[in-house]
Amino acid sequence: MRKIDSYPFYVEPFHVDLTGRMFLGILGNHLLNAAGRHSQSRGWGIGALNETRHTWVLSRLSIELEEMPRQYEQGTIETWVESVMKLFTNRNFAILRQDGTPYGYARSVWAMIDMETRRPSDLLTLYDGDILNYVVSEEENHCPIAGHGRFRFREPQLVRTIPTYYSDVDINGHINSIKYIEHILDLFPIECFRDQRLQRFEIAYKAESYLGDSLSFYTQEVDANETDIEVRKGVTDTSEGEVVCQAKVRFI
Repeated sequence: MRKIDSYPFYVEPFHVDLTGRMFLGILGNHLLNAAGRHSQSRGWGIGALNETRHTWVLSRLSIELEEMPRQYEQGTIETWVESVMKLFTNRNFAILRQDGTPYGYARSVWAMIDMETRRPSDLLTLYDGDILNYVVSEEENHCPIAGHGRFRFREPQLVRTIPTYYSDVDINGHINSIKYIEHILDLFPIECFRDQRLQRFEIAYKAESYLGDSLSFYTQEVDANETDIEVRKGVTDTSEGEVVCQAKVRFI
């Protein structure tokens, strides 16, 4: 079986913003769908895992783009597993035009958790370590973007608190990972998208949140083009809340 798979995508008119470029959340969904289909075809899909009360959880996602796909364009997403550790696996993506040139690339980190305990499972022993058969090393297929960075929040400023609703929740019962991306990008003025280009987006998921939780968004400017964001739940007058995710957004 091939270790690298390709999946086509088409940019529908209702998938683009006011500039005619694909929303990052839509691209994120394409990436996660590609990951799911790649896993499923190798016996590691959600359906098979749920039978033994396991599921995948996205831990980190970094997307770096030379250009965002535009309305009516077609392309493909290639995906492969770069490495497997005891508790995490690294999966990469290439986002390609029809002629094979890159729009950009993405890196992700996933954990396999026990659905009852919500604790990570040992990927090296689960199903006799079968996942190791699908690893494609960095030397075999290079992903040229930088790895996931670190976040150092000193005095982030609270800029928005929002409730969560039905449309925020996924099949696992918690807030959809892509919804955080959409809510984070909504923090930025329209001029950032109209006059600049979103070059890189990183997000690290720290904890789950659920329907009815209020999400508080804190920002910290790194420089004129880069902003770090921290999302917390349960913030009150007497509590700083729990960190749900952290993100880095860079426009150029």
